[in-house]
Amino acid sequence: MWVVKLGGSLNQDASLPQWLDLLAELGGGRVIVVPGGGAFADQVRDAQSHWQFDDLVAHNMAVLGMAQTALMLQGLCPALQAAAGEQPLRRVLKGGQTALWLPLDLLRSRPDELTTWDTSADSLALWLAQRLHAERLLVVKSCTIDGRLTLSQLGDAGVLDAGFAQRARQAAFPIDLLHRGELTRARALLLDESLSCRPFAD
Repeated sequence: MWVVKLGGSLNQDASLPQWLDLLAELGGGRVIVVPGGGAFADQVRDAQSHWQFDDLVAHNMAVLGMAQTALMLQGLCPALQAAAGEQPLRRVLKGGQTALWLPLDLLRSRPDELTTWDTSADSLALWLAQRLHAERLLVVKSCTIDGRLTLSQLGDAGVLDAGFAQRARQAAFPIDLLHRGELTRARALLLDESLSCRPFAD
C-alpha cells in the first residue's frame, strides 16, 4: 500500500484533475491520497497571527482545512472514496478502490507531537504511512525540488516542514518527492515500470 500526498499548492493548479484521475485509475486497492491544506490552512495561519490563539486550536483548524480539501478532491473525482480512520481506509483498499484520507482522526483535545506548525500535512502523511506500514510515500509538490538535497536540507529550504526529516529517520519505506509536472514519472512508478524516483536520504 502506498500513501500519496498531494500538496495544497495543487488546489488551484490545472494539473490537479489529472493527478486525481491517475490515482483513481491506477491506485485502486493500494493507494491512499492525503490532501494538503492549501489556502484553507493559510487562512488558519492568518487568523492565528491576528488573534494569537494557541497551536492546538490552529492544529484542529488546519486539520479541518485538510478535510475541506479532501471533500473538494472527492467532488472533482468521485471515484476517490473518502474515509476517516485507519480501519475505514483499509476497508476502502480492500474493496479495490483508491482511498482519500478525511483526517478527522487527527483532531485533538490536548497538545501532542502533532499539534505544531513543524508538523504540516507532509509530516502527517508520513505519520499515516508509518502507522499503516506503507510500502512507499510519494509527496507531490508545486515547487522546484533539488534532488541533490537531503530531507533536512529541503526542510531548511522550506520545501518540507521542519519536523519531516526527523520523523523520516524512522521510516521503513522509500520516500519520493515529485514535482506536479511529473505525471509520467508517477504513472511509471504506479505501473512498476523501469522509471523510478531516487529515494531521498537524510
